[in-house]
Amino acid sequence: MCRWAAYIGDPIFLEDIISRPGHSLIHQSHGATQCKSAINADGFGLAWYGEREEPGLFRDILPAWSDPNLRSLTAQVRSRLFLAHVRASTGSATSRNNCHPFVVGRWSFMHNGQIGGYDAFRRDADMLIPDALYPQRKGATDSEALFLLALAEGLETNAKAALERATARLEALSRQKGTAPHFRMTAAFSDGQRLYAVRYATDDLAPTLYHRWSDSRGGRAVVSEPLESGEDWVAVPPASFCIFDGGEVQVERFLPGAAARAA
Repeated sequence: MCRWAAYIGDPIFLEDIISRPGHSLIHQSHGATQCKSAINADGFGLAWYGEREEPGLFRDILPAWSDPNLRSLTAQVRSRLFLAHVRASTGSATSRNNCHPFVVGRWSFMHNGQIGGYDAFRRDADMLIPDALYPQRKGATDSEALFLLALAEGLETNAKAALERATARLEALSRQKGTAPHFRMTAAFSDGQRLYAVRYATDDLAPTLYHRWSDSRGGRAVVSEPLESGEDWVAVPPASFCIFDGGEVQVERFLPGAAARAA
């Protein structure tokens, strides 16, 4: 299972989340504590927002702890909103195109989890992606398929409803042709203004998700697991959709089943 971290608030150096904390994202890449796999060495990626509408993107297939370019970049770049991810593959190849975050226009997206039996219905999942978006299908992961399907379902206008519909469609394929667990995920994504996050599973083992406001930084970290011990991290309950806008937090129920019944 992958590990990820995101931030929204006053501009900070990327290293303040990615490498400096005691249990930073780089530390989690070889010593995660709240997932099945402690090692997340199948690539990494960053998407950060600056003065342009579209985010910058840096991805590579090296383990995050062994790339000096990553440490140099995070020590020099400041951002008010960024997403960072270290990957543990659930079956697809280790390649740049399969590394998170994924970016289309101003949207960035990263994911941790699995869609049960995805290899058995990968072609069906790809066929759900509209022709207009299919050129953005660069890799082979279920995560990228989920992102593109959410865009097709209206991410621009209603992020929660769009992701619920996309999740419901892929979950239905897993139930028809795949295996249990049919869906487990945490995901974070952004349009450059707000940061969104979701925690969901079809069983009782939804991947963990936390957030914490920092007065000293004037911003909020949203993470797979806490970056430091002994701090006041807020655990997000399962079946939750979160909207982070400045210092404001909005948490709503995430119900793909209801979206499927309404379709």
